[in-house]
Amino acid sequence: MENLNKLSAMMKRILKLTIILVIISALNAAVSGQNNKITDVEILKSIKKATIYMIEKVSYKGGFVWDYLPDFSRQWGEMEAYRTMAWTQSDGTPAMGEFFLDLYHATGDEFYYQTAEKVASALIWGQNPAGGWNYCFDFAGESSLKHWYNTIGKNGWRLEEFQHYYGNATYDDDATASPARFLLRIYTEKNDPKYRPSIDKTIQFLLDSQYPIGGWPQRYPLKFEYSKNGAPDYSSYITFNDGVHKNNVNLLILYYRVLGLQNLADPILRGMNCVLTLQQGSPQPGWGDQYTLDYKPNHARSYEPRSMNTRQTAESAENLMDYYQITGETKFLSRIPEALDWVESTRLSDMDVAKYGSNKAKDGNIACPMYVEIGTNRGLYTYKVGSNVLNGRYVLSYSLPGKLAYLNIKKIRERYNQLKSNTVEQATVNSPFNTMSKAYIFPDYTELNLKKKPTQQEVAKLLGDLVNGEYWLSPIAATSNPYIGDGSMEIVSNVNVDRQAGDKYDTSPFTPDPEIMGITTKSFMQNVSLLIAYLKNK
Repeated sequence: MENLNKLSAMMKRILKLTIILVIISALNAAVSGQNNKITDVEILKSIKKATIYMIEKVSYKGGFVWDYLPDFSRQWGEMEAYRTMAWTQSDGTPAMGEFFLDLYHATGDEFYYQTAEKVASALIWGQNPAGGWNYCFDFAGESSLKHWYNTIGKNGWRLEEFQHYYGNATYDDDATASPARFLLRIYTEKNDPKYRPSIDKTIQFLLDSQYPIGGWPQRYPLKFEYSKNGAPDYSSYITFNDGVHKNNVNLLILYYRVLGLQNLADPILRGMNCVLTLQQGSPQPGWGDQYTLDYKPNHARSYEPRSMNTRQTAESAENLMDYYQITGETKFLSRIPEALDWVESTRLSDMDVAKYGSNKAKDGNIACPMYVEIGTNRGLYTYKVGSNVLNGRYVLSYSLPGKLAYLNIKKIRERYNQLKSNTVEQATVNSPFNTMSKAYIFPDYTELNLKKKPTQQEVAKLLGDLVNGEYWLSPIAATSNPYIGDGSMEIVSNVNVDRQAGDKYDTSPFTPDPEIMGITTKSFMQNVSLLIAYLKNK
């Protein structure tokens, strides 16, 4: 019995010890979990360190291109760039400036405002004396930029806009509108007067370059000297392509709303009326991409023939609905149905879509030829022959495959019908011309994307992926053949002309295969957006 009692007491001690060990283990696990938890301070420090690297190591004097090799031996905007160059399009300099202002709003840290100021200074330096911006500028000066155009730019076969140095500014690809928006936004942050001269210069540029009909050329001051394959220089044509007209009208409206400049009302109205005026008559009541000064559609680059354009027609119909909501004038709605009917008349057959189309022809989208011949209503398609700028050319054809437009005409009609069912008062409630509308205030975020909600594990990986805690490596979007001299008239027979680039002399960018890792402004903005989203959505 005594032995049994001893055994029972021993078992109780073992049980107690086990319980104690389990509790200690649980406490250790809890403490360990707390120690592994990523703190807000740690995330904010990592964001700041990555930003410092981008502005001090990646940028050149506050200017950015898009993609960089890690050793900065090569870098690219829309084409390969010199280290001293900055790009104004897409994910370039203005977008990074906007992003730094976004971070200023997200964190309240004055450092990010000061970083945005460095970008603003770069853009002011690169502003054309006339008031706009080119696609790119070079801190090494105009001689360096001219040399770039005469070498890398000149040999980009499919990028004809870079084959000639104009020395002026362009409205193409948001190249003027995006720096202008950013500089206006940073001006409104603290009403710092140092930004006002640049803003005023841009406004005057918009007014000086506007044609009496209300449209704008692609480039200004006007130049006429560059003939490509015998075709006249198109840069003075009234341009809708790539958002030129829409962006300029919207930019004037922004100045009108933010600065209260009443003298901009007339150029705004002329710009809106221009879209209505340049709509063509039946049986092709659509729009072209660009117009000569007799108001007829005409060509642009070699692969952009004189034609009607289905994508531009759909976009112009949307713009006219915007203008109705601004003015309340029903004339802007009057010819939209016939324009949409015409677009649908060019629709490819299901057989052609299955053979030549893509998965874009779904979810309400229809596939149409991008370019439609004036008079015949037949689709126009271009293809390349040759292997570089010197021996290559674009040939027009009526035969697929070719460039297609994927358009949701049903959705555009639904918007049109909704506007028609509303009263004018309902349609114009948010019009900048409505005296009851509120003053415009820039949003806190324009580039910062907070839609995704990353997990702690995803955030930990992002922080762990930082090289030396300073930058991320990600696949670059494009590479290119380095410039090795001008090509020859000899066509390299084994070049696949459907590729983005031709032979070794063609400096056009192309998607690298296999992937090339580098530092990109796009991935920086995406990764920092995820980190900020994690902090905001905890």
